[in-house]
Amino acid sequence: MKLWKGRFSKAATSSADEFNASIEFDQRLYKDDIKGSMAHAAMLGKQGIIAADEAELIIKTLKEIEADIEAGKVEFTIESEDIHMNIESVLTERIGDAGKRLHTARSRNDQVAVDIRLYLKEEIAAIHQLLAKLMETLVDLAEQHQDTVMPGYTHLQRAQPVTLAYHLLAYYQMFKRDASRFADCLDRMDYLPLGCGALAGTTYDTDREFLAKELGFKGICPNAMDAVADRDFAVEFISCCSITMMHLSRFCEELIQWSSVEFSFVEIDDAYSTGSSIMPQKKNPDMAELIRGKTGRVYGDLMSLLTIIKGLPLAYNKDLQEDKLPVFDAGDTLKASVNIFTEMIATMKVKTENMERAAKYGYMNATDAADYLVTKGIPFRDCHEIIGKIVLHCINKGIAIEEMSIEEFKSFSDKFEEDIYDKIAIRSCIKAKKSKGSTSFDSVKQQLADIKSGK
Repeated sequence: MKLWKGRFSKAATSSADEFNASIEFDQRLYKDDIKGSMAHAAMLGKQGIIAADEAELIIKTLKEIEADIEAGKVEFTIESEDIHMNIESVLTERIGDAGKRLHTARSRNDQVAVDIRLYLKEEIAAIHQLLAKLMETLVDLAEQHQDTVMPGYTHLQRAQPVTLAYHLLAYYQMFKRDASRFADCLDRMDYLPLGCGALAGTTYDTDREFLAKELGFKGICPNAMDAVADRDFAVEFISCCSITMMHLSRFCEELIQWSSVEFSFVEIDDAYSTGSSIMPQKKNPDMAELIRGKTGRVYGDLMSLLTIIKGLPLAYNKDLQEDKLPVFDAGDTLKASVNIFTEMIATMKVKTENMERAAKYGYMNATDAADYLVTKGIPFRDCHEIIGKIVLHCINKGIAIEEMSIEEFKSFSDKFEEDIYDKIAIRSCIKAKKSKGSTSFDSVKQQLADIKSGK
C-alpha cells in the first residue's frame, strides 16, 4: 500500500512501480534510516509533538525491525518503493497508528538527505582506516629499502639515481593528501538536514539542534531548501575517491612495468597474480591491472553524479534517487582496491640487485658530473654541453661514464681530476644531495622520522 495514495485515483502499473523503486539498491541504508528515525521519534516525544509513550514504542519497535532485517526476517517490497517507506510500512504494520505518527515534521526529502550523510560518514571512517594501513605498509617498506638504489625516471627514461625508499615515500605523501581530502569532505558534510521538511521547513516546534547532537553532527544545515537539494558532499566524496584511485592507478602502472621481464625490479606474489589459459609461462599482475581499470569506473561514477545534478532546479527532484548507485559503487570500489593493493605490495619481492644495476648503466650520474665541473668554475650551461658529449662518447663505446679513463675525461675538459670517480659513483650521487626533501640517505631517514613523529 502506498503511503501517499490519498491524492491518486488510479494505482501505478507494475512496470511503473518497478521503474520508480529504489529498494533494490538503497536497502543498504537501513541502519542509517532507522538511526535517523529513532532520533526523530525521540525529538518528537521530547517536544510533545507526539506522546512520549508513542515515541518510546516507535524507538523500541525500530530496534526490533533492525534486528529482524539483520536476521533476514524482513522482506522488502517494490510496492513500498524505497528503504524509508519499507521500514515505515513494517513499523505501521506492527504498532498501528503510532507508526503513522513517525513521519510528522519531516519529509522523505530530508530523510534521505540525512541517511546518505550518515552512510558517508561511516564510509569515510572506513576509508581512513584503509589508507592508514596502506601508509603504514609504505613506511615499513621504505624502512626496509633505505639502501636500495634504483633509477628515478622522467618521461619514463632513466634520469637520476634514487632509493626505493624515496620512491615509496613519494606515494606516501600522495595518500596522506588523500586522507586529508576525505577529512575535509567530512568536515563540510557534517551538518544535519533532518528537520528541514520537503523544502521550506515545518510548522512544528522541532528541535534540530537536539537531532544534530543525537546523530553526531556538528551542526545543522542553515537553509532548508539547500539542505534537501544539496548533493555537493556526495560529488566531493566521489571526487576524493577518484583522486585516490588515480594515485593507486599510477602506482599500479609502475608495478606492472617493474614486474615485467624487461624491468624485473619486483615480483608480485603468486597469491596476487594469475596465469594464462594458453601460455603456461605467464604470470600476470592482474590485481594491479584491475585497480588501474577500476579507476576509470570510479571516474564514471563522478561524471554520472555531476551530470545528474547539473540541470536540477531547486529543491528536490526524483533524479536525485540516482545519486546512490554512483556513491555506493565509488566507495565500494575504492575500499576493495586499497585493501588488495596494500596486501599486494606488502608481499611483493623486490629485486634489489636488478634495480641497482639499472641505476648504474643508465648514465644517471651525468648531472652529478656536470655539477662536478661547476665546482671547477665552469658555467653550468657549458658543463651541460661537455657532459652531453661525454654521454654520446660512452654510448658509442658501449661503456658507463665511470668506466672512462682519466685521459678520456681530460680530452673533454682539463678540469677533470681523479676525484671525478668518487663524485659520479651512484651512491655518491645519492649521498651528495643536500636540499630538504631530496633522495639522499640522510634526507630519507629524516623523512621517515618526521612521518613517525606525526609531522
